Amino acid sequence: MPHPTGGYKNSKGERIPGVTTVIGRFKESGALINWAYKRGKDGLELYESRDKAAELGTIVHSMVELFIEGEAPTFDISLSDEDYESVLSAFDAFQEWFESNKFKVIEQEVQLISEQYQFGGTPDAIAEDSKGRIVLLDWKTSDGVYTDYLYQLGAYRILWNENNHDRPLTGGSHLCRFAKTHGDFAHHYYPDLSMAERGFIRQRELYDIDKELKKRC
Repeated sequence: MPHPTGGYKNSKGERIPGVTTVIGRFKESGALINWAYKRGKDGLELYESRDKAAELGTIVHSMVELFIEGEAPTFDISLSDEDYESVLSAFDAFQEWFESNKFKVIEQEVQLISEQYQFGGTPDAIAEDSKGRIVLLDWKTSDGVYTDYLYQLGAYRILWNENNHDRPLTGGSHLCRFAKTHGDFAHHYYPDLSMAERGFIRQRELYDIDKELKKRC
């Protein structure tokens, strides 16, 4: 999701942290450590495959955005046949899931500010589902689902509902995951993320406390 130039600012023009900045301060490092360990054990260069996966994920993400906007889901970068098939497989699976659920996108990558909790964020998409419920959509390029993803979804729900009292989220949260290497697509649905919302609010409070305590070290 895009980050505004100069960062997020509240109504007073003051810089405030974004969702990923807050979560990143308390993010578990276990998955990254395990990934680095496996790379080293296999005698592989540390960052090459990670950067390649990030590139492919960005391509799929861009294709999804174009698709939602009603444009042809194309990309301008040259790929190997294997990478092309991975990107196409991931996008085709997403498109089939999206169309079968008859989603109607209301907003895409809208930048929101919480004046109540003083943070900002940019949800991937807000949509109406086939039952008329307003739901949160989010896409990730990852080989797994992690706790910080749920905190992020909870934070986006807080942001949307605070800024849209006339059309709050009435449905759950959909996490669409694109595997890094094989182009697999997985959908995870969370009907209730109130615990994640409460957890993020506490992280936001601890973020300020941690920031002040670091000044005393």
